[in-house]
Amino acid sequence: MKLNATKAAVLGLGTSGEAAAKLLRREGADVTVFDSADASQLKERAQKMEALGIKTVLGPEAERGTVNFDLTVLSPGIDPQVELVQNFIRQKAEFTGELELAFRFCHKPVIAITGTNGKTTTTQLVELMLQRAGVRTIACGNIGMPFCEAIERQNELDVFTVEVSSFQLETISTFRPHVAVWLNFTPDHLDRYRDLEEYRDAKLRIFDRQQGSDFAVVNVRDQLSGLNAKTITFNAYPGEADFSVSGQSLLFHGELVLDMNTTNLSGVHNAENLMAALGVAYALDIPWEKAAVGLGEYRLLPHRCERVGEVGGVVFINDSKATNLDALAKALESQSRPVVLIAGGKDKGFPFDSIAELVERKVKHAVLIGEMAERIEQSWSPVVGCTRAANLADAIDAARCNAISGDTVLFSPGTSSFDMFKNYADRGNQFRQRVQELAE
Repeated sequence: MKLNATKAAVLGLGTSGEAAAKLLRREGADVTVFDSADASQLKERAQKMEALGIKTVLGPEAERGTVNFDLTVLSPGIDPQVELVQNFIRQKAEFTGELELAFRFCHKPVIAITGTNGKTTTTQLVELMLQRAGVRTIACGNIGMPFCEAIERQNELDVFTVEVSSFQLETISTFRPHVAVWLNFTPDHLDRYRDLEEYRDAKLRIFDRQQGSDFAVVNVRDQLSGLNAKTITFNAYPGEADFSVSGQSLLFHGELVLDMNTTNLSGVHNAENLMAALGVAYALDIPWEKAAVGLGEYRLLPHRCERVGEVGGVVFINDSKATNLDALAKALESQSRPVVLIAGGKDKGFPFDSIAELVERKVKHAVLIGEMAERIEQSWSPVVGCTRAANLADAIDAARCNAISGDTVLFSPGTSSFDMFKNYADRGNQFRQRVQELAE
C-alpha cells in the first residue's frame, strides 16, 4: 500500500500522532500534523517532524485550517468534541485512527487485548509468555509503543501483541485481530461517552471483522453473544467456562494448567489476566508447560497494588493505576488486613455508590481527595468514616492517623488523576516518594 501523491493530515502531535505521521511519510504521503497546543515540547517535536519533510501546524491556527486531505488520521487521545476535530468534521473529513492505519500495513497476525481493567498487565503477560515459548512478538498499541511504530519491525516478528482501548477502536474499519481478548467491562470514560452503551459498543468493535478461523477469548461474566470467531471463555467466579479457578489452581475443562503459586501474581483480577493469557496460548497451540514459563517470570509494573513501604507496622500500597471503580473494588477484595483507603480524583461522570457495600466490609476509614471527594463522601459516609484532604500529602497524614500497626493504607483512587496530577504514574510516584520519606 503506497501513498505517493496522497495528502494526509494527522490530528495530534503526541506519541501516536508522531508515529502515524512518520509511517505515512515513509510510505510516500505528503503529511501535515495539526495540534492546537503550543507548548515548548511540541515545538521541539515539530522541528523534528519538519526535518523529515512533515509539515506541522500548532496552536490556534490548527483549529482554523482549510481541510483538503485524502486521508485524516485522528490520534486516540483527542476528544472528538474539541475544536481541532470539529473543524475537520464541519468540512466533511472522514477519520482513520492510528490503530487502523497501522493495520493496513500489517502482514503478521495480531493479538488484540481490550477491557476496562487489566489490559496492560495481560498484554505484557502475553508478550513474555510468547517470547519464552519461542514466538517472536512485541507489545505495542495503547501500552506505550504505538502500533504504527511497531510496524517497522514486523519482519523480525511472528505476531503482534497489541493493547487496544475504546478510543482506538472508535475509528477502525478493517482491523481484524486473529485473537481478540475481552477482559472485562465496567463503568469508565463517561466523561467522553454519552452512556455505558456507547462505551461498550466502542469496545465491542474489536470483534467486528473476525471470522470463523479467528479466536475470541472472553470473560464469560460479560455474556457476549453473536461472535463470529471461535470462542474461548474464562471465569474467576462460580459458573461454567473453559477456564476456571479452584483456589490457586487455574483449570482448563477441569484439568490443572497453571498453579498461581508458581507466579508472582495474586488476586481474582490477576487470575482473570492469567486465564486470558492462557486462552491466547490455546488459540496459538502453545503447550501449557511452555506457556507457564513466561507467566511464571512476569512481575507487575509499578502502581498496581505495589507495596511501597511500611511505617510503624502499617503497610502502604500504591494502586494509582486504579482509574475506575472495578479496579478499586478488585484492589479492596485482594486485601486481607484492615484497610484505610485513600480514594478520589477527577470526576469522570460515574458515582461511587455501587461499591459502598464492599467499602463497608473492607474499609475502616476512607480519606478522600480531588474533584470527587465530596460526592464520594456523600455515597460512603453512611457506611464508613470519611475524611477529606486538600492534597495527597495531607491524605497520607490523615491515613496514618486512622491506621494502627497491622493495618494497610491502600492508595487506590478509583478514578483518573488529571484534576491534580500529570497522570496516574505521577500520582503514584508522589505517593511512593512521600511514604519512603516517612519510612526513613
